[in-house]
Amino acid sequence: MVELSEIGQHVLSDKKAIEIQGVGKCFRIYHDLNQSLKEKVINFRKRGYEKFWALRDIDLDIYQGETISLVGPNGSGKSTLLRLMTRIMTPNEGKISAHGKIAAMLELGAGFQPDLTGKENIYLNASVLGFTKREVDAIYDEIVDFAELGPFIDNQVKNYSSGMYVRLGFSIAINVNPDILLVDEVLAVGDEAFQAKCLEKINGFQRAGKTIVLVTHNVDLAAMISDRILWLENGRAKKLGDPRDICGEYHEFMRVDIEGTDYGTRRIVFTDVQILGGDGRPRAKFAYRDPMILRFAYEAAEPVERPVFGFGFYDHLGLMVYGTNTKLKGIQIPRVEGKGTVEYRIEALPMASGRYFLSVAAHTEDGLVNYHWMDKMFYFDMESAGSDAGYLNIDCDVQLD
Repeated sequence: MVELSEIGQHVLSDKKAIEIQGVGKCFRIYHDLNQSLKEKVINFRKRGYEKFWALRDIDLDIYQGETISLVGPNGSGKSTLLRLMTRIMTPNEGKISAHGKIAAMLELGAGFQPDLTGKENIYLNASVLGFTKREVDAIYDEIVDFAELGPFIDNQVKNYSSGMYVRLGFSIAINVNPDILLVDEVLAVGDEAFQAKCLEKINGFQRAGKTIVLVTHNVDLAAMISDRILWLENGRAKKLGDPRDICGEYHEFMRVDIEGTDYGTRRIVFTDVQILGGDGRPRAKFAYRDPMILRFAYEAAEPVERPVFGFGFYDHLGLMVYGTNTKLKGIQIPRVEGKGTVEYRIEALPMASGRYFLSVAAHTEDGLVNYHWMDKMFYFDMESAGSDAGYLNIDCDVQLD
């Protein structure tokens, strides 16, 4: 009888799908590049190099039915570790054992022969995974339908767009029904509809008890779909654990304050922008459900008819979390001239923890001309005790009968 252990979000088998023990991977970095055949012969034994350890001392057990994400900055060793799991490369130290059939979707176009058609590459890739022609015949239509290639399936893949490459590669990987699915940044390419299909398929794999290892730069996505996250840095395991905890720490570690800009015709100019607490005092840190006052002082050197004043909150990626303006609030300002103030009062901030950037704007009623747009030039930090996903903490009671 299989014992169960709870890891992260799901209850999983304690049987191991992949065992990584003391793994290290070393590459040679050559200093002298011989440009000609003569130089290669003369310098045959003189070419210098240094060792670069892309991975070192990696220990990790991945359990059957678990979804684990590998995150970290560029060059941290994420993709190298995934290739070691596929046995495309072998480690210089330690060993990796996998228990079950593996399918991998690596970088764009990996494993494809560009001069072959999409159809021929389906059979070639599946054969590498150990499938017979008869077995591929049985799933061929499903692969083509999921990839949405239609008449392009008989074209050479060297003529495919990046999106077509990814659709075909992912479709092959998931339709051969592996025990272990290894995915490297597949959701970084492709339109929203295909990304949604991929996530739905990944959710289906999770429900079926498949093991998934995902390499991604999107730590928020990793936190949503993973049981655990392994954070790699400089080729070593920095942290392994609960997705929510690592997500917050990783954002803090990777955070680069956005360099704001301002532009516009300057017919209206913001002379002062204040972020205030409910008591009217300047604040840089807020807690969930704290009140906030945004006070913008402006000056119009000449009369301006029907201006609109607004603001927006943005996340660390520059994506809008919330925005509004006087027009959206149904307030029409007939005319301004000289000095004035616009004040927005927010009764209770609903955002989750993190840093948020503030943009303020004054523009024409139709939005075509900006008088003054101060884009992400201000910020404040939120601290929230909630552990829900997303940007907002919404009061939600759960009742069970």
